[in-house]
Amino acid sequence: MLDYEKLGAFYLGKRHDTETDERTDDLVLYDAKDLTTHAVIIGMTGSGKTGLGIGILEEAAMDNIPVIAIDPKGDMGNLMLTFPGFDADSFKPWINTRAASDKGQTPDEYAKGQAALWKKGLAGSGQDGARIKKFREKTDVSIYTPGSNAGQPVSVLQSFTAPKRVLMEDGDLYRERVQATATSILSLLGINADPITSREHILISQILDHAWQDGRDLDIAALIAAIQTPPINRVGVMDIESFYPSKDRFSLAMRLNNLLAAPGFSVWMEGEALDSGRLLYTESGKPRISVMSIAHLDENERMFFVAMLLNDLIGWMRAQQGTSSLRAILYMDEIFGYMPPVANPPTKRLLLTLLKQARAYGLGLVLSTQNPVDLDYKGLSNTGTWFIGRLQTERDKARVMEGLEGANQGGTFDKQRMERTLAGLGKRRFLLHNVHEEDTVVFNTRWVMSYLAGPMTRDQIKMLMAGRKPAAIDAGAGAVSKPAAAGGDAPVMAPSIRQFYLPAADEGLQYFPRLVAASDMTFSNARYDVSERKEMLFTVEFEDGPVTVDWDHAEPLDLQADNLVSDGEASGTYAELPADGSNEKKYTGWSREFKRWLRQNQTITLYRSKKYKLTSTAGESEGDFRVRLQQLANERRDVAVAKLRKRYSTKAATLENRLLRAQQAIEREQQQSSKKKLDTAISFGTAILGAVLGRKKLTSASASKMGTAIRSASGARKEAGDVDRAKATAKKVRDDLTTLENDLQQEVDALDDAYDAQTEELNEVEVKAKATDISVPLIGLLWMPYRDKGDGRLEPAW
Repeated sequence: MLDYEKLGAFYLGKRHDTETDERTDDLVLYDAKDLTTHAVIIGMTGSGKTGLGIGILEEAAMDNIPVIAIDPKGDMGNLMLTFPGFDADSFKPWINTRAASDKGQTPDEYAKGQAALWKKGLAGSGQDGARIKKFREKTDVSIYTPGSNAGQPVSVLQSFTAPKRVLMEDGDLYRERVQATATSILSLLGINADPITSREHILISQILDHAWQDGRDLDIAALIAAIQTPPINRVGVMDIESFYPSKDRFSLAMRLNNLLAAPGFSVWMEGEALDSGRLLYTESGKPRISVMSIAHLDENERMFFVAMLLNDLIGWMRAQQGTSSLRAILYMDEIFGYMPPVANPPTKRLLLTLLKQARAYGLGLVLSTQNPVDLDYKGLSNTGTWFIGRLQTERDKARVMEGLEGANQGGTFDKQRMERTLAGLGKRRFLLHNVHEEDTVVFNTRWVMSYLAGPMTRDQIKMLMAGRKPAAIDAGAGAVSKPAAAGGDAPVMAPSIRQFYLPAADEGLQYFPRLVAASDMTFSNARYDVSERKEMLFTVEFEDGPVTVDWDHAEPLDLQADNLVSDGEASGTYAELPADGSNEKKYTGWSREFKRWLRQNQTITLYRSKKYKLTSTAGESEGDFRVRLQQLANERRDVAVAKLRKRYSTKAATLENRLLRAQQAIEREQQQSSKKKLDTAISFGTAILGAVLGRKKLTSASASKMGTAIRSASGARKEAGDVDRAKATAKKVRDDLTTLENDLQQEVDALDDAYDAQTEELNEVEVKAKATDISVPLIGLLWMPYRDKGDGRLEPAW
């Protein structure tokens, strides 16, 4: 197996020698930190850029880096097609049956051949089923399908969520968020609106700003209502009616309402809420690859969704701490149309913001395209890594050269050499230009672990995601338990008993009584730096028997006390109130019991890491804390790897210099030994010829020559010994280098285990509120409205 599993390095393939036009065995390992300055992949159809992109995402998963992959073509779902056993049955559902037919094979035969092909291809790249299995263990891959329930649906129109405070405090970013959201909504209606001149855009922006400044989310129904009756009286110096007459506003509201009422459009409001944090990590903190498949959407819907996703991602990014290590990747499989050189779709400004600011937060962008002409290369000048594959036209090459020159940022740029290199690129062969490295590299991509079955249909996505989508959530589930029936008028109560109603606008509702209490608690702990205030509402049913109220059965109510209505009496029928509910003295006792119950049962759970001496913050889930720990681990790992490289590079350089000197000594001694052997042969020959042929008997001169030859032979033996000693020295240095390499590998393996925050067992720390830090500002009777569904069952009406 090849030694490519390096800390913080992506295995991309093997170097290609452009002089001999042959692939070498030199591995191309890409430093993950370099991706914080972003990357672009450019290549024509068939160049292998999808395989390169999937390979990069596989390597990210192996390094615990989460990914959001925007997939306009449908290829990225192939990341779920990983089969470590290489069995034909696993490949069969995903093969191209037409390709099998063209080859004259049955589906079974073709699937068997594909399984063998993938096994052989991976082996050629030094990979096997064990690595595929490790990939599947390290990451969670899911396919999301906004506007469709083929995969996991995404709720985009359920609510236009108010940005987090950190983003709102940045005036420029907040204005971008408002403008991009307004532009996206209008693009969904097919309205190409200019933020400066379009009254539709200005009105919706004003509505969003008004709600968000008040800290309110805005759902689609509230937006329609606000268009008809705006919460503002003036736009600039003009009154709202002069700026945008009510008749015209009604027309805009109807367009939005008709879109909402269109068949199948309700799926846009189903599924998980759009939340970048949850797209990047599971609830337990495991890194994810979330494939956002949008191939089934029309152009307006794609633009709307991508803009909303980028908006949310920027908000998530700004809530993170800065880091120099790679934290997450946004991958876009085709950027054509989203960042054009002239037009200004809502996604362009957002992508430019990410390209400029994401580096500081460890978010790397990888943008891929087969249309190199229609790109904003000035925007891409912030991109540090360029992967360039085979290009189709001279115009494509000229535009790419222009982009490369811009990205070179004043460094030397050999244009002619680059043009020659680009002309020689073939399939699955790319030029890697990295501003963090001195030289460009041409390499052949490694074989990917995922089976490349091509673009996925909705039926295939549905098959892959079967059993993985969560069950539908009942709108009223989890709020409070449901009652049985109601009838009668509201009971007459003592003035000291406070009565409240949940707000509801429907007619003919049935109201059921519950005890409601509000808590105001402060959890403090100096050791763990905790000072958290929590205000909550709880309700509990009145029960039959000696104990009318049991706070152990209390349920939280996801409302603020200010949301409760206390004025007047709601119209409808009322369920019977137990006798204790009318007894004002009981409420004092229930308040004391509630306070005691809060002290015993309401705690803040913190998570403590012994290894990193770090404790979670109040309200931080275990999954979010593990994400933070893993980021800290990656940063410390990068520092440790840098120190390791420095220490071992010094030792390696010393040994390599010794080896070079030893090899030079071998060559020198071999030359001297050869000369000695030649001199000895000549001396012996002269002496023998003189003794045997020149004279009949040995003369004194011949004897002298023989003595010289004998001494020369002795010197030759000495020179041969010097060669052996030089070779022994070289062998020892090579052995020392091997030992050094083994020592380095052992330390690298130890680092890999030492900085894995996912496997550490965390200690749970419970923080309770002191009795003096608990107050009950409200206790009273709450009437909760239900409506009849028409089949005898009741559902919440709030």
